[in-house]
Amino acid sequence: MTTTGRLDDAAIRDLRQALRGTVLQPGDPGYDEARKIDNAMIDRRPAAIARCAGVADVLAAVRFARGRDVLTSIRAGGHNVAGNALCDDGLVIDVSPMKGIRVDPLARTVRAQAGVTWGEMDAETQAFALATTGGVISTTGIAGLTLGGGLGWLNGRFGLACDSLIGADVVTADGRFLRASEQENEDLFWALRGGGGNFGVVTSFEYRLHPLGPTILSGPVFHPLARAREVLRFYRDFSAAEPDELTTYAGLLTGPDGAPLVGVVPCYAGPPEQGEKLVERLRKFGPPAADHVGPMPYVAVQRMFDAAFPPGRYNYWKSSLAPELTDGLLDALVEHFARVPSPHSAVMLEHYHGAYASKPVGATAYSHRRATWDVVIISSWAAPADSERNVAWTRGLFAAVQPHVSRAAYVNFLDADEGADRVRAAYGENHDRLVAVKRKYDPTNFFRMNQNIRP
Repeated sequence: MTTTGRLDDAAIRDLRQALRGTVLQPGDPGYDEARKIDNAMIDRRPAAIARCAGVADVLAAVRFARGRDVLTSIRAGGHNVAGNALCDDGLVIDVSPMKGIRVDPLARTVRAQAGVTWGEMDAETQAFALATTGGVISTTGIAGLTLGGGLGWLNGRFGLACDSLIGADVVTADGRFLRASEQENEDLFWALRGGGGNFGVVTSFEYRLHPLGPTILSGPVFHPLARAREVLRFYRDFSAAEPDELTTYAGLLTGPDGAPLVGVVPCYAGPPEQGEKLVERLRKFGPPAADHVGPMPYVAVQRMFDAAFPPGRYNYWKSSLAPELTDGLLDALVEHFARVPSPHSAVMLEHYHGAYASKPVGATAYSHRRATWDVVIISSWAAPADSERNVAWTRGLFAAVQPHVSRAAYVNFLDADEGADRVRAAYGENHDRLVAVKRKYDPTNFFRMNQNIRP
């Protein structure tokens, strides 16, 4: 699809009349704030931002853009590092104002609109001691995370966010409103669970909920970076043997006082007293320089990393899934982190296991269903003048770990410059099947501001 359309003042007047929400143009009050997303590396200027108040607005905006052949992007939480929520000179369909949430505690389900964040979702579901897998940063939107698969602290016990998805409302590229579930438009429902934003604008999600909390066991333990190699080797063995209820991440980071650290964070998705026995060995190893593990509300666990990754910093990420944590991989991480240019950057090792790995490859569009670790290089810095050296450091570390990782990647961790081969590898063995669904629901590739599946 070649975009030739332009949005002149007359066209935008038509769009304003069609929407219950607001439409912002350059120069309008609120426009610059509305075009901000978490990653300050992304500085795009849409011709218009349609801040949708409901499904009718989304339908109108899609039909408007399609009828005028205008480049269109979809913004929900705005958290994704690649910045595909925004486009230059086109239309942003912004669903972030759509915040409705309804929990059914008897059926253990929740319906939530596409603008909801995980912090907002957790606040409602935890009122009934219920939850579903939902990331590790509370400001992340439910929409993008779920459509990419949906990792989080609970994936060992409950699987991915998309594994608990039981239905979705979708506005397709031809302006139709569809329900996708195991009973309706099953091929679309399959594709939404890991295929990203390629198939339409999801206006609401319905999830199965699981009993949890409200108090669970989590919190970090820290060691000096000088002990990173032995700590990460211990983490490799500890995490490989953990039960489904326990998920443990490790990371290289800089503490608030400027000291480089290695941290290990367990999260036991069950009664804290049971988790304490399982993490005792982790807490005694070393021993750590600081131990903050203890009972805490699940909503606090979800906010634990928020302050470390605030919106508005410059970000550049690289990641790959690793079937094992070899000594060579761990040595490369420690060696390169010693030269990290920004105190805001981190390298994370995230263990995915248990219910995450219990489904067949083709059960959902998310295909990487073997137990694995994700090596996530999160570069973050405060000033644009520092971009070149931070990007170079990230690429250097990513190149150094390539002999030790697979081609597979979690699609939500791909940055903007990955290229078609990396995108295809992120969709893995299900890519060709996803292409077929794309041809059916979006044959002209109208929805292409994403990690794109080309029809």
